Amino acid sequence: MSKTRNNHYVPQWYQEGFFEPGRNTLAYLDLTPPQKTLDDGRVIRERDLFHAPTSRAFRQIDLYSTFFGTSVNDEIERHLFGDIDAKGSLAIRAFAGNDVGEWHLHFQKLFEYIDIQKIRTPKGLDWLRTQYPTMTQNELMVEMQGIRMMHCTIWTQGVREIVSAEDADVKFIISDHPVTIYNYAAPPAASMCTYPNDPTIALKASQTIFPLSRDYCLVFTNLEYANDPATGPLDKRTFARNYRNSMARTDAFIRTRKLSVREIAQINYVLKARAHRYVAAGRKEWLFPEKTITETWAELRETLLPPKEQLWHFGGEIFARFESGDAYYQDQFGRTEKERDFLKKQPANNPRPGDWCGCGSGRRFNGCCELKPTSLRPTWTEASIRERNMMLYNGLVNVLGLEPDKDWVTVRRELTDEKISLIYQLYEGLWPLETDLLHLLPKPDGFTRGVFTGSLHPDTIADFALGASLYLGEMIVEHPFLHAGTVKKEFSPVENPRSYRQETIKTLVFFLTVMPLIERGLINLVPDPCIFDSHLRDQMFRMAQLRSAGTTVNDLREDKQFKELARQEFQRSLLMLSQEDLRSQLLRFSPKLEKADIERALQAAELLKEQDPLAVLQPGSLGGGKTGGQFNLMKLAPNFEMTLYLAQATGSFIVTDNIFRWNEIRRAVRRRGVPLNGNLSGLANSIESSTFAFPQNVPDIGTLASDKAFTSYPALIRNAFKYLTRSGGEAKPNYEGHLTARFVRTHSAVQSFIRKAGVTTQSAKISCAFPLGGVQDNSVNRLLLMSSSERHLPSSPMAFLIQAAESQLQK
Repeated sequence: MSKTRNNHYVPQWYQEGFFEPGRNTLAYLDLTPPQKTLDDGRVIRERDLFHAPTSRAFRQIDLYSTFFGTSVNDEIERHLFGDIDAKGSLAIRAFAGNDVGEWHLHFQKLFEYIDIQKIRTPKGLDWLRTQYPTMTQNELMVEMQGIRMMHCTIWTQGVREIVSAEDADVKFIISDHPVTIYNYAAPPAASMCTYPNDPTIALKASQTIFPLSRDYCLVFTNLEYANDPATGPLDKRTFARNYRNSMARTDAFIRTRKLSVREIAQINYVLKARAHRYVAAGRKEWLFPEKTITETWAELRETLLPPKEQLWHFGGEIFARFESGDAYYQDQFGRTEKERDFLKKQPANNPRPGDWCGCGSGRRFNGCCELKPTSLRPTWTEASIRERNMMLYNGLVNVLGLEPDKDWVTVRRELTDEKISLIYQLYEGLWPLETDLLHLLPKPDGFTRGVFTGSLHPDTIADFALGASLYLGEMIVEHPFLHAGTVKKEFSPVENPRSYRQETIKTLVFFLTVMPLIERGLINLVPDPCIFDSHLRDQMFRMAQLRSAGTTVNDLREDKQFKELARQEFQRSLLMLSQEDLRSQLLRFSPKLEKADIERALQAAELLKEQDPLAVLQPGSLGGGKTGGQFNLMKLAPNFEMTLYLAQATGSFIVTDNIFRWNEIRRAVRRRGVPLNGNLSGLANSIESSTFAFPQNVPDIGTLASDKAFTSYPALIRNAFKYLTRSGGEAKPNYEGHLTARFVRTHSAVQSFIRKAGVTTQSAKISCAFPLGGVQDNSVNRLLLMSSSERHLPSSPMAFLIQAAESQLQK
């Protein structure tokens, strides 16, 4: 079978819809025709205007081919696009007609086709390349398929209009990038429109224009903009979520407008302005709309706005009840929950430098967001992550009755199932499933911060993760609380709190331990992003399964920290046995024990429970039946994909205290064929040969953080971070030597300061990863793209492993 290597990125069947009656060719205009140098030195421009059949236009050699050695594979062209085009052609014809039944039948196919048509052109594929640091042709084809249907949800939730050129003497033209994005505030010369970029469809005033044929053109408009054209054109629309299941009316298309010649020329002008190289039309004179257009780019929006009187077809709230009895709710933006007013904030107008920053960081405006552009600020209109954690803390104080004279044993004894249920309701209330977490997270803004990935356990979190904030800057740590909205009702801690007694105590100790550093801004305790995005969760799981093929649980069990935590958890589970069951176990293993010895052992078990701050004190916690047992999580989180996702989204490096996670990071670097420390090798050697004292008590960490002695460490890490992100692979030996010398001076002074402070510390060694191009994985860049992230790093420039040194706990 012959290979199909001359790939049509605008299908021939689609081009045929723009033929003039009785013709089988189109007029094509080359916007950047090639130049040719003659033998005499003269440079001439080759022909730019020509007529041709569709077989000769909008095509490129090996645009979709994949290569395996010398073998060329054309399955993407034949199978993927063959199937998409077959279904797409039926959908386009259906929506060019008036049969509502056909619209319903082909509704999803229409959006699937338009989505892939946006990506499959040379301009679309060039844009996709820019979303990744490096990309081979084979990888590009994988990623093109990986992000399919990315735009469909936002399009279906907008206003859908089909305008007509039936009664006009001018018809719609076609470009080599026919799915065109128009935003009146982003003219072609704007930076966000620099090739191959277009304004994202998530911006409020971004409209998608797609000619269906010579006579019909489809226009998608975000509902907020259609209702209020004065809204901020470059602001993101509310709840701009890709890959979201939502309901939409398949018959809701406005089809009342028949455009004038001038209005059609205006749309053609936009199509041509956003084309890459070629445009085509049934007649050559239609290819030059600029000859008749006098309006500015912004003024063209009047033609593209849908008629106000027809907007009643869209928006509003949807209520549905299924045969199972389950109910479904959806608002105009696709959200399935009502907004929670207590999480909203009114941003301050014109804050003064000394005012508290509106982002909720707890810092003054002049030390936080004042110098950041709006696009790099967390939202000011919702309670911040820190503010929600403080609200959670205040709620826990009330629920648990925490008072200065109330010891932890009493708190545990009074931890009823009603209180447990209320605690998880409180957390769920603060974090609705429709939360836009990227909206709340910090951006790559130049601040020094790291994402911690490791054991989220109260017995280990203070070893290194909390103290790392002194050396490396703010630490982003995953929240320990389970979100009740992510589990089935029968397993929910709200509905079945008795099974969460052990987990609740662990979570409370973790949170209460870390809370003082959250308030100080040293720790940013953030929920798992997958809680709020089921598509992100499913994709992440699939990627993790592919990556970890061949890795077994035994690899994790070899970790000493994991083994010790498992041993302790097993001991606590034994202590939860009833007196009768404990007595039976003792007699089973020691049948000759005297009754007095057994009673002393039972009393010792009770004493052990009281002395262990993580032990459950309520009897009957392991009761039988379907709701028996205890739900007990051992978290090594976030996983590799979500760690890198958070690091790139927030402009952070990676910090871990777990060798299992460190090996995953090293494997990711090795897969790219670069050394672990391709840059800053001198600094890496100095760090790795040094010993670091990590304070073990939270109050000590807070006290030391207030001293100027520790300001030099995060500043050094920040400079190293900037160097790695901006060097472009070009080493600067003098600057690298300068950073190394700074570290030596800083380290000596800080370690001496800690020794004089007389605080309890644990000695540790730090391993470094400063690879060329950073820690990067294409699958994670795809996750960010799918999440509608627009401000993220292409990779995380560096990573650190913190492990205990040979010496034991020191004071």
